[in-house]
This record gives sequence, structure tokens and C-alpha cells, in this order.
Amino acid sequence: MAAREISNQMWELWADAPDEAAQTVLDQGMSRRNAWDLLGALQDFDRLIAYCPEYAEGYNQRAFVNFLRQDFDSALTDLDRALELSPNHIAAMSGRALTLMGLQRMEEARVALAEALELNPWLPERHLAADGGPLAMPGQDL
Repeated sequence: MAAREISNQMWELWADAPDEAAQTVLDQGMSRRNAWDLLGALQDFDRLIAYCPEYAEGYNQRAFVNFLRQDFDSALTDLDRALELSPNHIAAMSGRALTLMGLQRMEEARVALAEALELNPWLPERHLAADGGPLAMPGQDL
């Protein structure tokens, strides 16, 4: 429960845009994404990134939309940028692991998830690295 509280606090920090105009675009993009208006959400996050190119969450959110669209190459580019701007952005780290899985780059995905789990061992994606999971260490099931 304590880990969940801390995770929620981190999301509050990440989702706190640099100013009111950026917050409006971020909130609109997230609402569109939640309604599966992925093209509309992409347009919003493109605007957000153009307006606030140093705001990591803009890249993370656009990556999430591209992940949902299965445009894994674009998602990975944005996740890498988000992590350049905010190296401990745990959501971008775990998203990167999932994106690498989507690209069938399993060893890189395993490493990316392990790095994320070092920062937050309670991530929902932790089951992927558990025994029998697609990102379990090779030989763990022997």
C-alpha cells in the first residue's frame, strides 16, 4: 500500500505540466487517449511537445499513444527522449521495456524492466520478469 501511495505521488508530479496552457493540452490529450481517440491524442501531445520540448511527460504520453497504436519505433524514440529529460521516470522505464517487447527485442526489454524494478519493485509489470514470464532471466525455469 505504501508503494502505491508513492507511485500515485510520482504520477501527480509527472502530470503537473509547466504552466496552465500545457496542463490543458496534457489533460485533453490524456482524455482523448482514454476515449481511444488516438489520433486526436497524438495531435495534442505533438502540440504539447512543440510548446514544452523539455517536459518529459509530453514524450511519455505520446509514446503511450504510439504504443497503443503498435507504432513501437515511434514509441521507443519518445521514451528514450523522456528518459534523457527525466532519467528516473519509472513509467517511461517500464513503458520502454514493454515497447522493446513489442519490437521482439527481449534481452533489451529484460534489462530495461530490471532497471525499472530496481527503482520500484512493485511495478505492475513485475510479473513479466517472474518465473515463467516472458522477461524472466534465462534458465530460471530449469
